[in-house]
Amino acid sequence: MKILYIGDDWVGSNARSLANGFRQAGHEVVMIDSTSVTLPNRLSPPWIYSKIKHRRASWSVDAVHTRIDDIAAEFRPDIVFGFKAIHLNQQRLLDVPARLHVHYSPDDVFNQCNTTPGYLEFEGEWDLIVTTKRYNAPELLERGARAVKFVMSAYDPAWHHLAARRGARRYLIGFIGACRPDRRDHVVALARHYGAAMLVRGPGWRRVPELQSTPARVGGPVYGEDFSSEISSVTANLVLLNSANRDTHTCRTFEVPASGGLFVGERTAEHADLLADGTECALFSNQDELRAIVDMCEKWPDRAHRIAESGYRRIVGGSHRYVDRAREIVDAIG
Repeated sequence: MKILYIGDDWVGSNARSLANGFRQAGHEVVMIDSTSVTLPNRLSPPWIYSKIKHRRASWSVDAVHTRIDDIAAEFRPDIVFGFKAIHLNQQRLLDVPARLHVHYSPDDVFNQCNTTPGYLEFEGEWDLIVTTKRYNAPELLERGARAVKFVMSAYDPAWHHLAARRGARRYLIGFIGACRPDRRDHVVALARHYGAAMLVRGPGWRRVPELQSTPARVGGPVYGEDFSSEISSVTANLVLLNSANRDTHTCRTFEVPASGGLFVGERTAEHADLLADGTECALFSNQDELRAIVDMCEKWPDRAHRIAESGYRRIVGGSHRYVDRAREIVDAIG
């Protein structure tokens, strides 16, 4: 099929990975970058406008739609595919001539942070909504969606694979992910306990003074292959879920083991179904369990390495790449 794909096209973006997954599945894909609307450059006029008006700048949105319309006229797609295209003009997206219009949301669409009034007004007009949240499927249908497909998150072999680390230093425990209110105190407490043996990377952490006062290494976000390199320097790779999204799994669920890291994650039914606790991953339900896992990694690093290897084989041996998710979506389309 011919797919006109609208999403954020930057290195390490899940939208780019899924677009490439459709191409790897044999479809003709043209991707239109929506980053200028979704994530305008800091201190740029669209960024300033979004902070003052709490909505995206109309001239920035119009520029993306002009490109969509121009390319659609020549490309004549079978499918218009929007990856979290909530900040674009929904009516204009749905008016692009195509057999089907599909919207994909990687986040909880019942969290108001992941929707807009404009998106909600037209949500029921999309032919198919794809969600990575199992609980969202019945909720979306009840809210008026025409059709819903649940798919799990995935990993991208182009970025998430066994990679050499970039330095001699190793960390006992590490967390790579955004700073969120539900994670902050937890990560700070771990950094105080493990000190220089802990690595913390991701957006927002360098602005946490309590974390900066610990001996832990704190850095900014890492994307693409740099993510895999950082994972290789950590023994126990912590995977924390986003409570605001009611997460029961996340992209890191696949990305960490696919990069060869020991997956140390919160105990959920989806995590337990994906990886065997104790032999392919290490799951915890409270802080005492987490400390016990990290202590095990420190005392028996060879055992931790074996568990990480088993988790790696389980994930890369399964159908968990973005191309696999692309095929699931196409199967749902029929």
